[in-house]
Amino acid sequence: MNELFIQKVMINWNFISLESYLREIKSLQGVEELEFTCPITFFVGENGSGKSTLLEAIAVTYGFNPEGGTKNYNFSTYDSHSELCEALTIGKGYRKMKWGYFLRAESFYNVATKEEEYAREPYAVPEELHRKSHGESFLAIVQRHFKPDGLYILDEPEAALSPQRQLTLLIEIHRLAKQGAQFLIVSHSPILLGMPGAGILSFDEGQLHSVTYEETDSYQVTEMFINNRKYMLNRLMQEEY
Repeated sequence: MNELFIQKVMINWNFISLESYLREIKSLQGVEELEFTCPITFFVGENGSGKSTLLEAIAVTYGFNPEGGTKNYNFSTYDSHSELCEALTIGKGYRKMKWGYFLRAESFYNVATKEEEYAREPYAVPEELHRKSHGESFLAIVQRHFKPDGLYILDEPEAALSPQRQLTLLIEIHRLAKQGAQFLIVSHSPILLGMPGAGILSFDEGQLHSVTYEETDSYQVTEMFINNRKYMLNRLMQEEY
């Protein structure tokens, strides 16, 4: 047994209705068990391939607030999570996490608002996240809440970060993973996906499967564009007509 907080997840499809859209997600069809072996695991794939759906279900099943935050956050502005969390069972490791955070890029504004409300409580340190840019706010959350021996579930953390700030986040994640943290991350970033030693699960081609960094679309499309920018732009612009 490895030292990960989440060793595996299991899906009992009997708890998912026959009419559920979840049964139409090709990458998840027939998946009953998924094991994790790396401290850092990325979920990659096209939009709508099921990455965020599975990541969110893992977070909610583990006890995080559906809209994000630490396990102590308890609020709801819009109930959007799927029924997959009702069918999911998590195989936990022997270690108990000391810290944890669930980030959803699409609901980070709501989390930042709640974070400021919590900071107004006695003895709390005000963060004033809404006075920072989106990217600065997220990095402030990382610096405040991300610590060794924690579980961090991140949905597209690169959304508000410049390439330089993505490198900053990459360094932080790598450092914390070496200190006992576990990360599950949905990402399209060719920078973050280049993390040394990370596992990468692709949701493309109709099934979950492991891929190398160089096999990801994020890497291949970015490399192709950078190396052949003028040619690709000419071809793409011609296809408009």
